[in-house]
Amino acid sequence: MGANTFGHCFQITSFGESHGTGLGVVIDGCPSEVPFDQTLLVNELARRRPGAKENQASIVSDRAETDHPEVLSGVYAEKTLGTPIAILVRNTDARSSDYNKIQQQSRPGHADDTWKLKFGHTDHRGGGRSSGRETLARVMGGAVAQMILAKTNPQLQIFGFSTQIGPIALNTQEVEDLASQITHRSEIDSFSSRCPIVEKNKQIEALLLKAKAEGKSYGGEAIIIIKNPPAGLGQPVFHKLKADLCSAFMGVGATSGVELGVGREAVAAEGSEFHRRTQQLHYGGIRGGISTGESIVLKAFFKPTASVLDTAKQGRHDPCIVPRAIPVLESMAWIVITDHILWQRGDRV
Repeated sequence: MGANTFGHCFQITSFGESHGTGLGVVIDGCPSEVPFDQTLLVNELARRRPGAKENQASIVSDRAETDHPEVLSGVYAEKTLGTPIAILVRNTDARSSDYNKIQQQSRPGHADDTWKLKFGHTDHRGGGRSSGRETLARVMGGAVAQMILAKTNPQLQIFGFSTQIGPIALNTQEVEDLASQITHRSEIDSFSSRCPIVEKNKQIEALLLKAKAEGKSYGGEAIIIIKNPPAGLGQPVFHKLKADLCSAFMGVGATSGVELGVGREAVAAEGSEFHRRTQQLHYGGIRGGISTGESIVLKAFFKPTASVLDTAKQGRHDPCIVPRAIPVLESMAWIVITDHILWQRGDRV
């Protein structure tokens, strides 16, 4: 199996299976002398982990992993060495018996049958590498990317929030207000659904609690905002910044689509009006594949979780992946931005 590595100058290589010994990441391209923030690493893993936040435990998977990271290489005396950084998280709460049935009968909508078709011999337990648990690697890579940018671009911020879960959606004005008002991710993380409007969050909680009890699932939408990015990121042809960000997001399990700026709304626009607007928000902070220095705004769309009905009720599955996918999308954005900042250093003499 190839294609487990993502990035150009800053690379992550993901390894491990959902119910194997553990999962981890090898990070290559991290410069030396970056202060290694173990607390940041632990906190980022906790943001992705099911049940880490008490207010979220009831609407996500009941799998109770500690997700304790073991740094195996690349760090000495609390600073990076410039050599590959290997980090491992061991599995401690795998319950493989939940997956006995799918060894013979694939779950509709899941990757069980396509992986079996492609590789012949697969690890069906928890979905193997097609499990959402693989995203641990991306979050650990994103944490190291944050450590680099804390030194080089401390003003840069990346955060996301839920804009729709199932039939419950924010309107355009609510999304715009939140995007301009939020100053820190903690304002979003305090909401179980990561939809930072009190009444909408309550409605989503009720929807997902009912769905979890009935073995149902829902899709949804999240917005990711990159504030204060440097201008000039992105290559003009094959590695446009928008292309790498979309690739990063589409590589996350259950993602069904990505939009930059106004996205599909642009198809109905008239060019002379669209391109002369005084505000540039409709471009999403990228033009010609290169960042303008304005906020970069992307939306990601997710299909409903594939484990439903009896499979969901007998196992431990999320009734909606969006609240836990947001830290993963943020991590992938940190990785892409770090990669392009390091790449930018070679764009001029």
